[in-house]
Amino acid sequence: MGVRRIGVDVGGTFTDVVLALDGELVTAKVPSTDDQSEGVMAGIEKACAAAGIDPESLTEFSHAMTVSVNALLEDAGARTALVTTEGFRDVLEIGRQDRPSLYDLDAEKPTPIVPRRRRFEVDERATVDGIERSVDDEEVRAVAAAIRETDAESVAVSLLHAYAHPANEKRVAAVLREELDVPVSASHEVLAEFREYERTSTTAVDAYVRPAIDRYVGRLSERARDRGVPQPRIMQANGGITDADTVRRNAVTTVLSGPAAGVVGASEMAAAGGEPDRTDEAGLVTFDMGGTSSDVSLVRDGAAERTTEGVIADRPIRTPMVDVETVGAGGGSIAWVDAGGALRIGPRSAGADPGPACYGKGGTEPTVTDANLVLGYVGASTSLGGELSLDADAARDALADLAAEAGMEGPLAAARGVHRVANANMTRAIRSVTVERGYDPRRFGLVAFGGAGPMHAVAIADGLDIGRVVIPRASGVLSAYGLLAADEKRDAVRTLQRPLSSADPDDVDDVYGALGEELLAEVSDRDAASVRYAADLRYAGQSFELTVDVDRPFDPAAAGEAFGAAHESAYGYRVDEPVELVNCRATATVPRSAPAVEYDAAGDARKGTREAAFGESDGATAGHDGETTADVVRDTAVYDRGRLPPGETFAGPAVVEGDESTAVVPPGWDVRVRADGALIAEVTES
Repeated sequence: MGVRRIGVDVGGTFTDVVLALDGELVTAKVPSTDDQSEGVMAGIEKACAAAGIDPESLTEFSHAMTVSVNALLEDAGARTALVTTEGFRDVLEIGRQDRPSLYDLDAEKPTPIVPRRRRFEVDERATVDGIERSVDDEEVRAVAAAIRETDAESVAVSLLHAYAHPANEKRVAAVLREELDVPVSASHEVLAEFREYERTSTTAVDAYVRPAIDRYVGRLSERARDRGVPQPRIMQANGGITDADTVRRNAVTTVLSGPAAGVVGASEMAAAGGEPDRTDEAGLVTFDMGGTSSDVSLVRDGAAERTTEGVIADRPIRTPMVDVETVGAGGGSIAWVDAGGALRIGPRSAGADPGPACYGKGGTEPTVTDANLVLGYVGASTSLGGELSLDADAARDALADLAAEAGMEGPLAAARGVHRVANANMTRAIRSVTVERGYDPRRFGLVAFGGAGPMHAVAIADGLDIGRVVIPRASGVLSAYGLLAADEKRDAVRTLQRPLSSADPDDVDDVYGALGEELLAEVSDRDAASVRYAADLRYAGQSFELTVDVDRPFDPAAAGEAFGAAHESAYGYRVDEPVELVNCRATATVPRSAPAVEYDAAGDARKGTREAAFGESDGATAGHDGETTADVVRDTAVYDRGRLPPGETFAGPAVVEGDESTAVVPPGWDVRVRADGALIAEVTES
């Protein structure tokens, strides 16, 4: 029978499925459901039916979800209580000194994730040197009784300096787990790292989303068991897969599950195809445009850029994660006119139900998808996901209303405006991960995926002077493919603050050894695992750190040199100042090979032509200034993606239609089909 692996990624509008078996990829797309597990199982059934196999024959099931991030964005998490050291009840409310709008006297901080009435104190004290005052079990039991009266659904415990000396916190968590029938998240288990506010916030977020994750993963596991499907393995924010029980205990690690899977899939697919490495490129920009948002990230030296902190719904979260920049511009994003008469896109989305106006399910507001249909990029006869037919008249009516409100000349002008504004939003996101971090986007390739990514990618690349766009096969469901390519990963961190010059290499190495052993005890295959070590370093007096890889045995001089090089790369300079060690990090990886997939399409892929509108700022017909507004309606070649043979070439303007996504190639770009079925779009040589 062989290995039959399936990956399922839940998005805001669609649930994407990729099934790999016998060298083939079978894909499917179904609408996302309120109970995500229902859509997941429907997608599995659909993909297996298309492949002619029974779901019971699957050998592996990997999954990415939006449960935790939805809970944060919609303020729909659990009623959470917080237990902290006496005097530190208001850490979540005080936060940090900085604020997003420095001169706005009316600026308000976000509402704390745990209200003050559910924040409790215990009389205990630890310092960086050890426990000064032990916790009283009876006091903790009294706190548990008070928490019980609040009907809290979860509890976060974050005591002062528990990252260094967790004995008191361990005892508090143990007593609360004895007394209460709710999940308890302890900071030394969630984030053993200094900085009181960020550690408390991350622990509170873990507790806030944990009941939802526990219920969802439990429900999905039960549905899978009933259908004979293997138990799900879950994608984490760090770009690695782990087992379901682990994420039920560490829910905060799932906050960017889907975007992380997309970056992994893009990195794997972009490097495939048997082509030599592009020595003229510094790396890849990954661009994932779905139904509700667009995510961009960087891949350098074959690995996704990672960070140890992020902000979701104004909540700081410190956990290893793929470094993703998100903007609220997707295929379902709603276009509107603000009070000043300017055209805006998102962040509000039509979602899957009712969806864009062209879905014919009751939606009346204009979206990016409606604009693409009116522009001719999506054909009126196109069926999304092989099922959903489109209503072109409804799209034109919605855009006619927008045009009237914005003072534009009809639906076509409104559609061009929507398309341009959406592209501008996504261009800014790409600049934020390149230009604003010291990278020249012209030295990167762009990998486009997601249901709407290939439709916008080439025009965006053209505006940024990026000369190569890779549109992988199965690009519309690439996040689901990334689930099949992702390694198993686990991370650990310990704060160890001291001057690098006086750090005892043996003491530091002992910490790394303990971290490595901790991770190796948790992975599924200790013998196959490798452990990578890193250090967070900073110049004395700095309030931020840079993470650099280190070797064992630990060498302070080598770590200092690596930090100096990283600082110069990030900020353009290095100085002869003392360097401080702040945190020790370790990552254990159990490698998993991406499924071997063959591509042998052949036949006449040309489907005909249709009229599509391209502005003068699209493609090589303009000087990339984006200022011209004239539209040119052109006869545009339309190709069937599934019938394009390897080696095929053609020039824009062109539209390439697939089951899950459509690629749009403006004038001034040439396309060739790589051996693995990926489309490679490159600027036409003059």
